[in-house]
Amino acid sequence: MSTTDSAKSPASVQIRTARGDDLSGAISVGHRTWLATYEPIAGPEYVAMGLAKWWTRDAVTASIRAGRTLVAVLGDEVIGVATHGVQDDHVVLWKLYVLPGQHGKGIGSALLREVEQRAVAAGHRTLVLSHIAGNEQAARFYVKHGFVTTQVEKGGSGMPDSVWMSKDLGNGADAT
Repeated sequence: MSTTDSAKSPASVQIRTARGDDLSGAISVGHRTWLATYEPIAGPEYVAMGLAKWWTRDAVTASIRAGRTLVAVLGDEVIGVATHGVQDDHVVLWKLYVLPGQHGKGIGSALLREVEQRAVAAGHRTLVLSHIAGNEQAARFYVKHGFVTTQVEKGGSGMPDSVWMSKDLGNGADAT
């Protein structure tokens, strides 16, 4: 398979563009990770809002149809999701989630690497993302992968602050 069809990943995990039959698995990853990740940081109201806004069948179907969602698949199970898109002249990583039981196995790194490679192949030199303030696990992961904080956007109205980060992809994605 070419790099755009599959990426090297650990322990026989396949990284590929999501298909329609990945919809339920991708939504499941969102629901399982959001509760575990964000409830302790931002509370149940934030989790409920995020799931209702970004992890519905309509929202996930739209990104799959647009070819902007990647999945990490182990056997028949979707265990990770990355969604990206172009905004201005850079690529934005909107979602990167791996089931909690699969953390530390290189799956998030493999998903990120594939997004970087696709961004470079499309002629983009910058990848940006945000995570909510207080998500130290995400902050450490992204710093480890070469991202630097560019700004903190105030959440307002009870919403947590967003920490925006950027990575210069230069002439090619890292080999991390």
